[in-house]
Amino acid sequence: MNNISALSLLCQWFDLSGIMLNFVNTMKEPVSKTLIIGPELAPEQFIAEHLFLHLINGRLEGRYGENNYCLSSGECCILRKNQLGKYLNVPEVIKATKVTFIFDQPFLRTFQEKHRSSIKLNKFTDAFVKITSNNLLSTFIGSLNPYYDSDGQIGKSFFDLKREELLLILLQSKPELSGLFFDYGIPGKIDLEQFMNQNYRFNVNLDRFAFLTGRSLSSFKRDFKQTYNDTPHRWLLKRRLTEARFLMEKEGKKPMEIFMDLGFEDLSHFCFAFKKHFGRSPNKLT
Repeated sequence: MNNISALSLLCQWFDLSGIMLNFVNTMKEPVSKTLIIGPELAPEQFIAEHLFLHLINGRLEGRYGENNYCLSSGECCILRKNQLGKYLNVPEVIKATKVTFIFDQPFLRTFQEKHRSSIKLNKFTDAFVKITSNNLLSTFIGSLNPYYDSDGQIGKSFFDLKREELLLILLQSKPELSGLFFDYGIPGKIDLEQFMNQNYRFNVNLDRFAFLTGRSLSSFKRDFKQTYNDTPHRWLLKRRLTEARFLMEKEGKKPMEIFMDLGFEDLSHFCFAFKKHFGRSPNKLT
């Protein structure tokens, strides 16, 4: 597996150069900035697999699920799968040095079968789970550097070995994590209106919104029409533009400051959509 390709995709996933997790221009971080162990991720603002993140230095702020979280130097966390998420402080994200492990479902199933891991009740409800570091975990993180060559590549066989080693450490120090890692269920049906009003800023495909609300795409569109009397695409655009106008008129925000956070892929797209909807350029409001 080409690690630079993986770096590129994860940088997309975490919104490092445009819209956190969904942008046109790919930013490639050097391996000294971000070490990634695991399979490639799709470039979007949807956490499809469990992630373990250790911040070597810097500071990260992100929105995962319904809350904002912060990670400081030396701290680590788990980002639960089937959540929406994005970084909030892009300049600091770019400067931060971090290690990310991706625990995909096929790997977890193989691990569970191999180690006959028992499952404890999953008490984790937040998208962000802070992990207390210890000597074993710190030593493990420090042991990764020799596995990367000057091109930032590492053999796939080492991916699985190192992921297995980390998972054993995590389960030893926090056994209740088994209920998180080995829960292979999918989201159940939830209130669509409440979910969309909370998450309209995330730039993901409609099938992701449908999945997270426990619906097929056709059921999601049907329920959406009944709830909002509009299509998802039109409602999302109007909702984001209305929020943009409020932020510029009432809070003095500039287009450059808000377009990414509101789910637009680039500034020109935002300005074009705003002028088409309101009949004037957003720059004339600031």
